[in-house]
Amino acid sequence: MVGRFAGWLRENRYGLFLLAVVVGVGAALGALIFRTLVYGFTWLATGSQEFGQAGRVISTHLPWLGDAFYLVIPVVGGLLYGPIVYRWAREARGHGVPEVMVAVAEKGGRIRPQVAGVKALASALTIGAGGSVGREGPIVQIGSALASSLGQLVGAPESRLRILVACGAAGGISATFNAPITGVFFGAEIILREISAGSLFAIMLSSMVADAVIRPILGGAPFLAQFPRGASLHHSVDYLLVALLAVVAALIGQLFTWALYGIEDVCDRLWAGRPEWLRPAVGGVVVGILLLAVPQMYGVGYPVMFRALAGGYTLWFILLLVLAKILATSLTLGAGGSGGVFAPSLFVGLMVGTAFGIVADQVFGPAAGSPALYAAIGMAGVFVSGTRAPLTGLASVVEMTGDFSLVLPVMLTAGVATIVSRSLSYGTIYTRKLLRRGQDIERLQDFEYRRMLHATRSDEPSAA
Repeated sequence: MVGRFAGWLRENRYGLFLLAVVVGVGAALGALIFRTLVYGFTWLATGSQEFGQAGRVISTHLPWLGDAFYLVIPVVGGLLYGPIVYRWAREARGHGVPEVMVAVAEKGGRIRPQVAGVKALASALTIGAGGSVGREGPIVQIGSALASSLGQLVGAPESRLRILVACGAAGGISATFNAPITGVFFGAEIILREISAGSLFAIMLSSMVADAVIRPILGGAPFLAQFPRGASLHHSVDYLLVALLAVVAALIGQLFTWALYGIEDVCDRLWAGRPEWLRPAVGGVVVGILLLAVPQMYGVGYPVMFRALAGGYTLWFILLLVLAKILATSLTLGAGGSGGVFAPSLFVGLMVGTAFGIVADQVFGPAAGSPALYAAIGMAGVFVSGTRAPLTGLASVVEMTGDFSLVLPVMLTAGVATIVSRSLSYGTIYTRKLLRRGQDIERLQDFEYRRMLHATRSDEPSAA
């Protein structure tokens, strides 16, 4: 009986849809557990669930450390998660999404089961100890690993296993950001890298179920609920400013990618021949020095983003935060930390857009539109430039802010950022890591598409 049911799950279309529902539930619970771990470790270290937005203040749990707290905690965190990652799942190091992409492209969707637990623990420790990274990369890897484990358990074929991995990624994004549409596009556009009727419906199911599970627990408000409402353009000519900012944000997105891997190269050279399990702790000293100088870099940084939107920082300090975030994220990951680049991209983009909005307001006055509009455009521009995923960028900004009046300017921004990105680089912020290892999944996908197209044409009857 059990074997017959497993066979139905493996082979029947509705079996795939049932598995997608289960994956959605699992991804939502995984996102909830991971979120709790992040807040818990941050609270243990600092005395509050979110830290850094108030500037340089001491930990209420460790007041005797004083300002030295910023130097000590990243080192302690590295000593905890470094050996865990090295011993049980080395693929949990870094921002996670590239490992999921290569699992889909080259490994038939197979991800080791222990990756989910190791990634959750390592990333939560990284963020809680001050690492300037995001939560989306870890939850994508967590959700995908859970989905892959389920698929392997029932003996799903590779074609179905790949779809389930994309379902896990979509469910994780949906549950983390209250953004089911973003989850669908992320799973299809970035992870699976193809769209078909069967796979798309499975991904939609998983994303929808994950969102439905998480909303009664965490609420249904947009993830960036404090984002100002009603940000709109007053005149059509203002779209010229949107296009200009889109170009600037796209260039900053390319700078972010370059810095991320450039600093990783430097860290690799400096640490060559030394024990990898100790690398995060030693790198934590450098991260701590940066936190001591710019404490706003502690953790993910959403409260800092909202303070910038509310006018809490001067123009020069906002520009400083842009450079500091790029450096802090690059150092955290280069030192062997575990965390995502989605949130840092939004942080950098929002700061770039806010700075642009302040300048536009000073030059053109109220006719230029709300500075919050340019903050949203900046987020989309930097993210799309780095990932080259315009649909995901469009959906994420609109859903996470809850402001659908942003659709047209963000759509323009996504298009411009994609063009600029393609003209300046071959890989994305995710695939660049794989390219450096000799794994070109973009060319592999193009080859497979041409092969299938040729096979289809060969099967067509020739004209008499």
